[in-house]
Amino acid sequence: MKRFAYALAALVFLLDQLVKYWIVNVVQLQERITIPVLPFFSLTWVENRGVSMGMMTADTEVGRWLLVGLTALIATVVALWIRRERHWPESVALGLILGGALGNIVDRVRFGYVVDFVHLHWGPWSFYVFNVADAAITIGVLILLFRALIGRSDGNSERLPNA
Repeated sequence: MKRFAYALAALVFLLDQLVKYWIVNVVQLQERITIPVLPFFSLTWVENRGVSMGMMTADTEVGRWLLVGLTALIATVVALWIRRERHWPESVALGLILGGALGNIVDRVRFGYVVDFVHLHWGPWSFYVFNVADAAITIGVLILLFRALIGRSDGNSERLPNA
């Protein structure tokens, strides 16, 4: 299952980077700012210098690199956690989180900000603009929270062999 979690992380990372490449280099969303796609969905260019939902904004170079370091530390902890995890739901969650974290780290190193572009909205209601990496991280965290709240069963169906 460790291999699966790392492969999932790699898949999330690649998908995130490919979609961002398409947004930046093909669509050139940074020049168009917003492209309505559906009544509730737009592609909207946001240069996110903070973390989730714009918290901890790093407007300086020092702040940027501190955020890179903090995110890299978290990614390292998650990668090590994967090696020790023996339950498949947690392994999936950690793979999603690791892949998303790596995708956003690359953006922050490369551009100085994370490229966000998925904008969900309905009438006056608007959700934060996010990207593939953010979605993967959020899903992974929700799985971990759900599992922590409901507890793990003692059944063998979700426990992994030592290998």
